[in-house]
Amino acid sequence: MKIKEIFYTSHFEKSFKRLERNLKIKAVKKEEVFRNDCFDPALDTHKLKGHLFGYWSFSINREYRVMFRFESDGKVTFIDVGSHSIYK
Repeated sequence: MKIKEIFYTSHFEKSFKRLERNLKIKAVKKEEVFRNDCFDPALDTHKLKGHLFGYWSFSINREYRVMFRFESDGKVTFIDVGSHSIYK
């Protein structure tokens, strides 16, 4: 599924700014993949459970993730980025 538009919460933007430079570069590359096919196997896109029901995430690397929510008509909102601690 191709993504038409991505919105970024202020929380996501603050978390992104705190990432190390190499992680920012990887995150931008993964976002490009995400925009073309949000279910590309390289992203490991998956639904979240429990108190995060309704949210999804994809992997930047083995430790870091982007948490997001599908909106309507090919639009998504990036909620947070970071290690697994973003799920708490």
